[in-house]
Amino acid sequence: MPLNRVRNYVQKFDVGLQPIEFSDSTSTVEEAARVLGVEPGQIAKSILFRAKEHFGLFVTAGDVRVNLKKVKSLLGARPKMASAEEVEEVTGYRVGGVCPFALKQDLPIYLDESMRRFDVVYTAAGTPRSALPITFEQLQAVTRGNVVNVQEAE
Repeated sequence: MPLNRVRNYVQKFDVGLQPIEFSDSTSTVEEAARVLGVEPGQIAKSILFRAKEHFGLFVTAGDVRVNLKKVKSLLGARPKMASAEEVEEVTGYRVGGVCPFALKQDLPIYLDESMRRFDVVYTAAGTPRSALPITFEQLQAVTRGNVVNVQEAE
C-alpha cells in the first residue's frame, strides 16, 4: 500500500510526521486545499518531468507555475511532463497521489523555494485521498531535494 510506504518512510525521520487520510479526493491542488481548509499555495504539488531518458521530480507550491526554461537548465534537455504511465512506473504512485519521497526509482528531486513562505505545506501521501503536513525543512531532509527557483516570472 502506497500510504503505508509513505508512513513507514517518514517515521525514520520524525515520528511526528503522520499522513492523513480523507474520504474526499485530494488529487488536485484545489480539492486538497478545500479538504484541508488551506490556501492552494500550501499544497505541495509534485510534477515529474522527462528530458530525453532522464527524469526529475519538481515540487512547488500549489499556486506556482513552473518555468520550463528553468527546468530545462536543471535537466539538461527540453523537458516534457511525464505521462501517467511513466509517473507510476518511476515514482510508484499514481497521478493525484504522487508523494515526493519513498519513490520506486532514484531520481533528482527539486524543491521550489516558493514553499518556504508557509509554516507547513501538504504533500500527497501516496493516494488521491491523503496528505502529509510537513515543514519545508522537514521536506528537504526527507527528500534530500535541491532547493531551486523554477517559478514563472510575474
